[in-house]
Amino acid sequence: MVVDTLDNLEFYKGLNPLFEDVVEFVKTHDLNKLEAGKYQIKGDDLFVNITTAKGKTPDEAVLETHKKMIDIQIPLSCAETYGYTPLCNLPDAEYNADKDITKMPGLAADSYVTCQPGMFAIFFPQDGHAPCISAEAEIKKAIFKILA
Repeated sequence: MVVDTLDNLEFYKGLNPLFEDVVEFVKTHDLNKLEAGKYQIKGDDLFVNITTAKGKTPDEAVLETHKKMIDIQIPLSCAETYGYTPLCNLPDAEYNADKDITKMPGLAADSYVTCQPGMFAIFFPQDGHAPCISAEAEIKKAIFKILA
């Protein structure tokens, strides 16, 4: 997991060949002005979902992992907290290959980190994360999905 400000996003381009395209998209698009929906950048290998999610309490948030994709999550409207537990500390659970997700409801995260608008969190396949924790009723956010 990586947490930083958008001003530093380009320093992470070396982590994945598609990260350079994420940096370029963020530089050339005002994420706050994009309508809700899926924006293809490099087909199924790289896209961004602009969405509004329901804010949850830490007890309501569900830990999830992905095997094929890396998430770069960017809160746009308000602070968002993410629960974090390394995959190696999580029990085996059913994997949905069509959606590339394993969900583990009912488990508390090991730790939590909060991102303000202007920050981002990167979650790799080894990072269990529980998104959408917020005191706000709704969170507008961008979720970049990058082939790992």
